[in-house]
Amino acid sequence: MMKVITFKRRSVPVYYPNEQSASVDLLSHKLYEMELDFDFRKKWRRIKSVEMVRDVAIFQYNDGTKLYLEVS
Repeated sequence: MMKVITFKRRSVPVYYPNEQSASVDLLSHKLYEMELDFDFRKKWRRIKSVEMVRDVAIFQYNDGTKLYLEVS
């Protein structure tokens, strides 16, 4: 499944399995916690998509590199 998440006026698609919709809610809560982290906000501008695998969010950049973030 896919859901679009908006953080700091930028929308990014989040891909996740059907049974892990609760993980997407945890991701949006984690993004709210990281709102004042300027380093993460700078990285967020280059993110192309997010994939949820259990309780880990995998952010994929435009150049193909990945950033892993635990959301639990």
